[in-house]
Order: sequence, then C-alpha cells, then structure tokens
Amino acid sequence: MNQVVTLEIRDELYAVLKQQAESVGISLAEWIAVALEQQSSLLSQPKTDAEKEVARQRFRRHAGSIDLGNPTGTDNVSIDADLVRAYGGDFN
Repeated sequence: MNQVVTLEIRDELYAVLKQQAESVGISLAEWIAVALEQQSSLLSQPKTDAEKEVARQRFRRHAGSIDLGNPTGTDNVSIDADLVRAYGGDFN
C-alpha cells in the first residue's frame, strides 16, 4: 500500500529536484520517493524477481536517451583534435 505525503520545501530545492528528475525522465514525486527510499533501510530488504525486472526495465528505458548533439567515437585523431581545441593549441 502506498501513502500520499505533502511536503513543503524551499523554491530553490524544488527547482533543483525537478531538474534532476527531468534529467532522468521521471516525475518529481518519483524522484523524491526514490531518494527517500535510498536513505532508509527499505532498500536493504531483498527484492522479488518481479520487482527486480520492473526496476531493470525502468533503467533500460533510459538507454540512448542522451543526445550530445554530435557523433562520438573512439577515433584517436578526432579525440586529440578536440583536446587541442579545448586547450588552445595547434593540431596538425
């Protein structure tokens, strides 16, 4: 059974928590609930296989959800060029 709790928090904290929740694609309420669970002993209780699968699926839906705006890879030449640009040197 779930319970509903009303919290009164500062505007600054609200903004930070909301941004954190949005960054991982969950609601503010879910973000706060997870944070509270992590601070309690509830997480130390063993989870059923069904609960583990639900958590796994919730985690997987975030895979590939971040777009850096440009392709990335392991090409050393382009990595070196990026580093040189970032640190202001010349690259041949």
